[in-house]
Order: sequence, then structure tokens, then C-alpha cells
Amino acid sequence: MDPSLGVTLVFLGFLAMVFGAVYLRNKERMAMIERGMDPRNGHKASPSPYIYLKWAMLLTGSGVGLFFSNVFTRTILEGTNAQNTGIYFSMIAIGGGIGLLISYSMEKKELKNLD
Repeated sequence: MDPSLGVTLVFLGFLAMVFGAVYLRNKERMAMIERGMDPRNGHKASPSPYIYLKWAMLLTGSGVGLFFSNVFTRTILEGTNAQNTGIYFSMIAIGGGIGLLISYSMEKKELKNLD
């Protein structure tokens, strides 16, 4: 592929993304006006006190998954010539999922204690 074609495609993709975002925002505002709502108020973000816990557990789980995949490929699969990139992605996803499950259980326990 020609490098100028790649740059052109990236630029056109960016313009299409910006156009789509503006178009959808305008469409949403028109729907709010039709329903009698004030579009200037927009959507107010609801407070989420556990968002940092969620991110911390997700990133910690991903890091642990990356660590274990590295240990796994260096010890168990050391003698093989196979490409082990799939192990890295799967262990990161598994570690991140476990981190999110732990975050969910911690949030649930905390909310139960508040009630």
C-alpha cells in the first residue's frame, strides 16, 4: 500500500468520525426538543464513587495476567518454537476479568454494609 494512501485513509476516517459525532449529537438534541426537554442541560454525570477502584483492579489484574503469561512462556514453553502471543492476550484478559469481579464483589459488600 502506498504511504500517501494510508495517510489519506486515516484523515478521511478521522473526518468521518467527527462528522458522525456532530450529526448524532444534533439528532439527540432535536429529539430532546421534540419531547419538550431542555437540550442545554444535557446529560448530567451520575456520581460513581467506585470508579477508581474499578480501574485499579482492572489494571492490577491485567498486570498480574501479563506477569503470569511471561512466567508461563519462560518456564513451561521454553523449549518450543511456537508463537506464544495468544497466551499474553488471554492471560491479560483473564487477569482483567478477575480484577473486575473482585472490584464488583468489593463494591457489593460495601453497599451492603451501608444499608
